[in-house]
Amino acid sequence: MDSRRRSVMQPSLDPLSNARSGIPMPSTIKKASTSSNHRMSLAGPALRAPVPPVPNTNPRQSMMRSQNVNTLLQSTSKPQYGRTPMSTSVRRGSTWGGGGGQMGPPSSLTLLKDNRPLRDKAYQARMRQDVYNYLNDSGFEISMQALTSPQGKEYRAIFDTLVLTLDPSHPLKEDARFEDEFIPVLKALRYPYAHQIDTKWLVAVASSYSWPHLLGVLHWLVELCKMRTDYLVSGHPTIQDPANIPEEFDDPYDHKALAFQYQEEAYTMWLDRHDEFTKWDQIMEERYQKRNERIQAELDEQTEKLNLAKAEYNKLKASATQVADLVTRNEQLQKDCGKLKKILERYEVRRDKLIEQIAFEKAELNRGAEILNELKAELNKLTETVKAQNLTPEEVIKMNTDREMLTRNLEDLKQKIAETHKTVMSLEVKVTNRAAAVEEALDAYTNLLSSLGLFPNPPEPWQDVDLTLELNSASSNPQQLLVGLDIRKVIRPTLSSVAEAKRLERAALENESVKVSNELDQYTTECKNLDYELCELEKKASNLNDQADDLRDASQQEAQVASAEAARLERELAAARNAAISNGLGVKSRLQALQFSYQEQIEKVNRLKEDTVRAILKNSQEIANFKQEVSRHLQELREFTEAE
Repeated sequence: MDSRRRSVMQPSLDPLSNARSGIPMPSTIKKASTSSNHRMSLAGPALRAPVPPVPNTNPRQSMMRSQNVNTLLQSTSKPQYGRTPMSTSVRRGSTWGGGGGQMGPPSSLTLLKDNRPLRDKAYQARMRQDVYNYLNDSGFEISMQALTSPQGKEYRAIFDTLVLTLDPSHPLKEDARFEDEFIPVLKALRYPYAHQIDTKWLVAVASSYSWPHLLGVLHWLVELCKMRTDYLVSGHPTIQDPANIPEEFDDPYDHKALAFQYQEEAYTMWLDRHDEFTKWDQIMEERYQKRNERIQAELDEQTEKLNLAKAEYNKLKASATQVADLVTRNEQLQKDCGKLKKILERYEVRRDKLIEQIAFEKAELNRGAEILNELKAELNKLTETVKAQNLTPEEVIKMNTDREMLTRNLEDLKQKIAETHKTVMSLEVKVTNRAAAVEEALDAYTNLLSSLGLFPNPPEPWQDVDLTLELNSASSNPQQLLVGLDIRKVIRPTLSSVAEAKRLERAALENESVKVSNELDQYTTECKNLDYELCELEKKASNLNDQADDLRDASQQEAQVASAEAARLERELAAARNAAISNGLGVKSRLQALQFSYQEQIEKVNRLKEDTVRAILKNSQEIANFKQEVSRHLQELREFTEAE
């Protein structure tokens, strides 16, 4: 592999994004018309600093950044993307961020409370068993004792193994402090309870307080690894593995997987200075042709059937006269059939009506026979009764007449009772409504007395007058419906005198309000004057802040210049040291001079830092004094206002 090429593959900013379909086809890329004949990147410069090309060479630069580096979504046809290696001492950038100019996941995560029973011994045993089984199944040898009371190194080894299983390209540093990497890695992996973890727990991993939470972290990582493994072996189209694509496919992810495989291989060939991709064009054509074989066979079969049907249709169309006669005969027979159906329906309706009428007449005959039998029985009974009473016909007629008169009188009385009952009910409703209205009026009257301070005991000089009223709806005497003093003689004059006293008090309060308004206007004018003075002081403070900012910017610029000079001197010092090693001790004087210059620059930077800090402290002190002075003026104004 050519070591002079740039590093071309960078992780995507979104680890779950899949922009394969948006990668330009290498066959559409044209050479840039530049004098140096370099291939320029269509996606912009790489995020990492490129390796400078060797003079008198023709390096090819990056076509694009990597658009799919998620281990769950990337193509599985090749283990790596970039053809140009990074420095041997730098690990490939992680998809979750950290180094290489990459962006990490969003920091605005919702803070969730860990509801898992981490302190439960049974739950801890179950988590420990899950972690033990997964690590041993994956080839990481560990004992159950190590998961019961682990050491810091063992916990870090397990943690690093699980993290690299989830993201093999995560930039874990072996020489870095575990406390510095633990929380950022959990946040990068979206651990929902990372905000509850304290890095101080890593000092004593096996302590009774910290181990349940740290064991919960391992168990969560193990579950995540299991989910990742299940997903990778599920053969789901979103994995976009060309090897798992069936011969016949219609899923958009399958199309994207083939497209990305073609773009990857074509881009690899383009990096090798091959601008023709005939091989992979043919492979893709054969792949899609194989996909369309069954459909093409079905299409041919349907086309053959269509041709046969057309031939038969033309043959039948040749005998048009016979078909026309048959069609006419068929239409005539269908009309006759329709007429017969209508006649049949009409006779069926007539039959149903006759059946219903016969049934009705039979029922009427039966009912008449029953009524006749009942009348005969009643006549016989009445005849026997008359014979037993031995009454004359005149007496019978008189008794019937009296019975009819009594029946009519009874009906008249029942009607009058019903009308009277209806009238009583309406009057009861009216009385109930009016009693409810009176009770509401008395409640409003009592609430008004309470709001005016006249209930339960009125103020002087009406302390002996009881203004309360009660409704006695059970009383039959209208004069006793209201329980209390006489309204006309006692309550109304008392309320009139109370109203007169309240009017006098209101007039006095209005006069006092006018005086207070005048004083308030005076205070408002004084406040406006003080606001004007405060604005002036704020302008002065802003000017002081601007001066402090200018001074800070100047000191920062000088510090940057000094830092650049120090870096240059460090490079010269390194070069001088190398030259001293190769040329002997003849350059010690130059090395010492560079060291003195470097020390002077360091001292200059320190002095600038101290001056900047002093200036910031001075401005901060002036701002604090200004705020204290403003607070003092506001406090004096408040005390003056309260005193007035």
